[in-house]
Amino acid sequence: MTDLVDLHGTAMAEFDRRVAEVTLTDWALPTPCADWDVHDLVNHLTAEQLWVPHLLAGARVEEVGDRFDGDNLGEEPAATWTVASRESRTAWLAPSALDQTVHLSFGDVPGRDYLWQMTFDLGIHSWDLARAIGADEKLDATLAEELLTWAKGNEDVFAGSGLFAAPVPVGEDADPQTRLLALTGRKN
Repeated sequence: MTDLVDLHGTAMAEFDRRVAEVTLTDWALPTPCADWDVHDLVNHLTAEQLWVPHLLAGARVEEVGDRFDGDNLGEEPAATWTVASRESRTAWLAPSALDQTVHLSFGDVPGRDYLWQMTFDLGIHSWDLARAIGADEKLDATLAEELLTWAKGNEDVFAGSGLFAAPVPVGEDADPQTRLLALTGRKN
């Protein structure tokens, strides 16, 4: 198994690459995520990154409050993403990050579990962003394989969560990326 911190770095790089390709006229394009345009999608991931340093430092959701609600991107969306992702990545690289107990909205989880969730979200939404802006949709092969393995081991988390559409049937011979996307209701 690939080191999780390295896998997160790969997922972050995948999303970074797509954000760098967003042009001024792309921000209002629809994405595969219902009710989200490109701006909303990047804002969602940016807000997630903004939470990380606080949560890994032991803060509780109620302490952070609504600080990251609404539009976090401002006038320079790509630059805001870059700063937020850099600060998040720095927090994840701290030696004790994976051993922390993180206080999330649905309960306390080990840092390792939180990092899996963040890595998964970055990977899936990298594809969503690529699809929306017409960029290269191919995810890093190791990332796709590892996320698929993790997702299959956590299917109960997805079922009934409302986070993703119902799985899309695909053939057994489908590649890992196609199977991964299908688990989240996406057609590759």
